Amino acid sequence: MIRFRSLYLGAAAGALVAALSATPAISSTTTTTIAVSATALSSCVVAATPLAFGSYSAATSTPTDATSTVTATCTSGTPYTLALDAGSTTGSTVAARAMANGAAKMDYALYTTSGHTTIWGDGTNSTVTQGATSAGLPAVYTVYGRVPANQYVSTGAYSDLVTVTLTY
Repeated sequence: MIRFRSLYLGAAAGALVAALSATPAISSTTTTTIAVSATALSSCVVAATPLAFGSYSAATSTPTDATSTVTATCTSGTPYTLALDAGSTTGSTVAARAMANGAAKMDYALYTTSGHTTIWGDGTNSTVTQGATSAGLPAVYTVYGRVPANQYVSTGAYSDLVTVTLTY
């Protein structure tokens, strides 16, 4: 009888396993989407390197030249202009800039080309601005500085601070 029972239990377990495995698995899937969006705003940054004329001698018959670079980086397709102000020296204009050493002044000018013919300013007093429509890459502009010859000024260090304004 014990043996019969174990066969009976074994057969019942086997039938249960068979019944469960014969039942087809029911599965299904469903999907959805995620709407992704962004609005890119026009954006620009500007940077500039120092313009250092070095040592100046009034006895030299040629002007003293130096350059600086202004780098404008804007989002692609953004039109912009670059203007240079008159500087921080009292009495300066965009057409007639000066560096100061106390009350003493030394004249200089900033140009758009190495030919020193077009003054880079803010668009007033016969000056021009620079600019373009951005391709999304940094655009580098050279500022051509010139100190005229034969300025017999006081000895010492002269300086000025010109503000670059990028308008977009």
